[in-house]
Amino acid sequence: MPSGPVVLTDRWQARRPLVEVVAAAVAGGVRWVVLREKDLPRAERVALAADLRAVLTETGGTLIVAGPDPLGGDAVHLPAAGPYPPPRHTLVGRSCHDAAELDRLTSEDYVTLSPVHPTRTKPGYGPPLGVAGLRRLVAVSPVPVLALGGVETAAQARDCVAAGAAGVAVLGAIMRAPDPAHTAATLTHAFDRALTTKGQP
Repeated sequence: MPSGPVVLTDRWQARRPLVEVVAAAVAGGVRWVVLREKDLPRAERVALAADLRAVLTETGGTLIVAGPDPLGGDAVHLPAAGPYPPPRHTLVGRSCHDAAELDRLTSEDYVTLSPVHPTRTKPGYGPPLGVAGLRRLVAVSPVPVLALGGVETAAQARDCVAAGAAGVAVLGAIMRAPDPAHTAATLTHAFDRALTTKGQP
């Protein structure tokens, strides 16, 4: 199940070639990556998926593909709009934004909830849930939740863990980072420490 910092790709925001950025994030501790790039022709996406899987396989990581086509792999992440019911795969995630969308879940394994904070990737998208809104939705979600949207700092990652999130999905924080490995390591350390101290006074 996805946990810790989960990186979403966006080659248009990446400061370096996408595979290099992902490799740096993996070196910093990331073990889950969601391949987006849905504007690419399928053949190019298949090739990119193979390159990213090769990077992740070295550390036991997992590539999740956005959309119903796993591109030769086993994990997919579906939009809130459908398809319903989800196709059968080893691991299926779904984007959700409110309680009504959580109520529509059937056999999904996890969800992202967004946007937690205002996000530069999708300016004006929202309104933001805030940490309190995230906590309320985590409490009613039937599956583990990844907090998505504007999570860029260690403190924000810790807050998401405190709200009950199983992981934090990040895009801009890694794609735009001058040093993706350092950013990934910072978020991974913050997440792990927050899990360790969760529930302690």
